[in-house]
Amino acid sequence: MRQENQQHLQPEHSLSVCVLASGSRGNAIYVSDGATSLLIDAGLSARELGRRLESRGLNAADLNAILLTHEHTDHVRGVERLCRRFRLPVFLTAGTLAAAAPLRELPEIRTFACGRPFQVGTFTVDPFSISHDARDPAGFILGGAGARIGIATDLGIATAVVREHLRGCGLIVLEFNHDPDMLMAGPYPWCLKQRIRGRTGHLSNPEAGRLLSDIAHPGLQQVVLAHLSETNNCPGKALAEASRVIDRSRTQLAAASQNEPSAMIRLA
Repeated sequence: MRQENQQHLQPEHSLSVCVLASGSRGNAIYVSDGATSLLIDAGLSARELGRRLESRGLNAADLNAILLTHEHTDHVRGVERLCRRFRLPVFLTAGTLAAAAPLRELPEIRTFACGRPFQVGTFTVDPFSISHDARDPAGFILGGAGARIGIATDLGIATAVVREHLRGCGLIVLEFNHDPDMLMAGPYPWCLKQRIRGRTGHLSNPEAGRLLSDIAHPGLQQVVLAHLSETNNCPGKALAEASRVIDRSRTQLAAASQNEPSAMIRLA
């Protein structure tokens, strides 16, 4: 796996995270420990992902791999172009590969199984099963530079498996998808509202708040609220819910955006 041309902007022995996009129109998260740089999902066009990386002083040519949570278009839109242009391996479950026909022809496909940790460069990746309406979706715990981050952004319910994996992380990117009242009063057809509210849909603010309350600990440095619905939620409501269960003198909160990348987050 390529290790050359890594980001010189990153301090040694730190883990850097940037949520490039989060929402129903596209999702992608950049993670690096200074030696290995990963993209978790690539749900925007390759050109737009490149632009967003550049806006944070990063370069798509320095990526080492792409990890996919599941096959929905808002998570895989730019995968094929990025992989072919930069000769990147893509890691995904066998179920995700079976459900994403265009990815089967990529030159470097590597499948993993939830519950079985694996190595990508200097990162240890611990994938765990999540409840979502995809073939075999995964959340991730990434360990690198002495820190751990958890990524769980498409959850119908917060299972015991999810709770167990997210405990002990220094940073968590966690779904706060919708406000229940906004969803029910909003313009979506009833069938879509039922899907979102269902066990394989998306977490509401109160559900995410309860999960966050269960997994909060003194070493949790930052929580990024992710996959906020532009129609059925707003950052103020999601942040208010998270603030009720988090000690903000100890843990920072931020809401990820669909339209702009987050600030670069660094964990020592």
